[in-house]
Amino acid sequence: MKMIDLNCDMGEAFGNYTMPNDEKLMDYISSANIACGFHAGDPAVIQQTVALALKKGVAIGAHPGLPDLQGFGRREMKISPNEAYQFTLYQIGALSGFVKAAGGKLHHVKAHGALYNMAAKDTALAKAIVQAVSDFDPGLILYALAGSKMIDEAAKHGLVTASEVFADRSYQDDGLLTPRSADNALIAREEEAIDQVLGFALKQEVRTVNGNHIRVKAETVCLHGDGEHAVAFAKLITERLQKEGIVIKAAAI
Repeated sequence: MKMIDLNCDMGEAFGNYTMPNDEKLMDYISSANIACGFHAGDPAVIQQTVALALKKGVAIGAHPGLPDLQGFGRREMKISPNEAYQFTLYQIGALSGFVKAAGGKLHHVKAHGALYNMAAKDTALAKAIVQAVSDFDPGLILYALAGSKMIDEAAKHGLVTASEVFADRSYQDDGLLTPRSADNALIAREEEAIDQVLGFALKQEVRTVNGNHIRVKAETVCLHGDGEHAVAFAKLITERLQKEGIVIKAAAI
């Protein structure tokens, strides 16, 4: 029986307000990555989003990013490995407090935006993030880009990982994501994105921007929740995966 996790970034708002798609998306995903305050989110939103995930039975993960609200954590910053460690540990702790208070249990950690992409290629940053997760709770699962330095370093450290792929992002021949600055970074056509997800789930492969098919370990698929048709797309993905007999379930230890 084939299984795959569907994850989505959540709680990326401020004040007594949640992103309009969050509640509906929770019906179609198995894992939620909740912003911890550095790139988005604040105590009110964290509390609301944690409660929503628990209500819907969705696994909760910390989504730490760079301290860059204006850039939404998507701009690279020159940081040291120790700063990466501090930023990650601090944000995991913030989210975990709300999860524990609500009677839940933290399931995973997934870095956000530029921090995620930097650590995918930088061994020192990858080690720092892995160390922060391990020091906080070695029982947490690290969600990270398939084939990245973070996956490698987590394996060396004994952390359980979930190799992540993206439904609507294009891939380079080396298995890395096309930079967002490129015109072809995002997949706009719905059917193309669905085909990519099915390729991940059924064949463990992806077609690159150059037309090559490369092998990729796909254990969790990221769905972006901020698009105009995000909920409809998540529903369609869920239906297509279920039609192929694929079980949608959060990554497990």
